[in-house]
Amino acid sequence: MSTLNTFEQKKTSYRLGQTATLFLIYLLFAFVVLVSIGPLVWVVMSSFKTNGDILTKPFALPTGLDFAPYLSVIRGNNFLQFALNSVIISSIATAGSIFMYAMGAYVFARYEFPLRGLLFTLFTLTMLVPGHTKTQPVFHLIMQLNLYDTRAGITLVYLSGGIAMSLFVMRASFASIPKEMSEAAVIDGVGFFRNFWQMHIPLAKNGLATAGILMFLGNWNEYFFASLLSSSPKTRTLPYALAFFNETYAYDYTKMFAALTLIILPGIVVYAVSQEQVQMSISSGSVKG
Repeated sequence: MSTLNTFEQKKTSYRLGQTATLFLIYLLFAFVVLVSIGPLVWVVMSSFKTNGDILTKPFALPTGLDFAPYLSVIRGNNFLQFALNSVIISSIATAGSIFMYAMGAYVFARYEFPLRGLLFTLFTLTMLVPGHTKTQPVFHLIMQLNLYDTRAGITLVYLSGGIAMSLFVMRASFASIPKEMSEAAVIDGVGFFRNFWQMHIPLAKNGLATAGILMFLGNWNEYFFASLLSSSPKTRTLPYALAFFNETYAYDYTKMFAALTLIILPGIVVYAVSQEQVQMSISSGSVKG
């Protein structure tokens, strides 16, 4: 009887320990979510408040939804021009990166050649190199090509910026495709390019979409090279323009928060719409690994 009571006590203690552990884990997750989403929610809420409410009641809910500050930001200060620059530069750079890096990722995943592992390692190690260390050579190259203060110059820099991450993601996606399919296609007389475009690209669409989403978000939010390689409003992107909004709306916090919301909202929408593709790509790559 004593042994049975001891066993029940240990069982109860184990359950209590599990419950306490789960509670702490959920509490940690809740804290991470609050820290991650809280500032964004606060910015959006503040864009619907008056300056007085922002200063005196910063965490109170807005009394109404007034979109006048948003319309004022959009109509003034060349906001639409900056937005168009961001869309054009980010889209072209992302599409070009997927087109070029997909071919490299396919070769790394499917073909054996000397120094393949070393080359791939060197490419992926570039993720550890801070972007600011490339300032002088990038600026010198753009000046030599006469592309300073042009969309093409910024796009060219963005094209080369995501090579490591893109190769890493897309290579894993191509590697998850059974090699037997490629071998069967070769036996049937399918050539290299047809095998790549008609067979592997459709099957690796989740990986390509993931790489494209990450590259687009990185390009959309990039500030340093956009500020380095442009000097006029005709090429200014939204993140760079935000520095000028800080001066224009220095004492108008409502419009400042409205501008912030308009700049960060597209990236959130893109990821929210495409998050399923990202999750499917990650899960498919992990199953193969």
